[in-house]
Amino acid sequence: MDSPASFEDQLAALLPRLRRFAHALSRNPADADDLTQAAIERALRSKAQWQLGTRLDSWCYRIMRNLWIDTARSRSRKEKLEAPPEEAERVGEDPREAMDASLDLKRIMAAMERLPDDQREIVALILIEGFGYREVSEMLDLPIGTVSSRLVRGRTALLAMVGEQ
Repeated sequence: MDSPASFEDQLAALLPRLRRFAHALSRNPADADDLTQAAIERALRSKAQWQLGTRLDSWCYRIMRNLWIDTARSRSRKEKLEAPPEEAERVGEDPREAMDASLDLKRIMAAMERLPDDQREIVALILIEGFGYREVSEMLDLPIGTVSSRLVRGRTALLAMVGEQ
């Protein structure tokens, strides 16, 4: 389990989950790919810091979250001045198409994109990735009460946004 091949194999198995989390954070498939790649690169460079016996997925999620925070900070000025390109794609959507299951998923993802960053990451980790409150609390270095309240607020906001459409 502590051989380099084992570490890389475990990391490769995490790729789909890391990509989903990257998409939840970035709200953009290209940015999600870049973020996933950067997180994997950092994990490979830092594998000596990973402690055998701890959860590799939690460690990788934390790496990805930290990378995203750095990216988001560098982009914050531009994002305050411009609407994301996805907004233009939603203008004039035919509401009849919402009956289709794939469009329901798009509506939920669009609503998820509108959540504040702190709520979106908690919702993604708990509701999509299936982590427990305590795991997310440790992963994000937040009190469990903060995780719980952000999840409640995020879930309530998602339901309200999906109900509006």
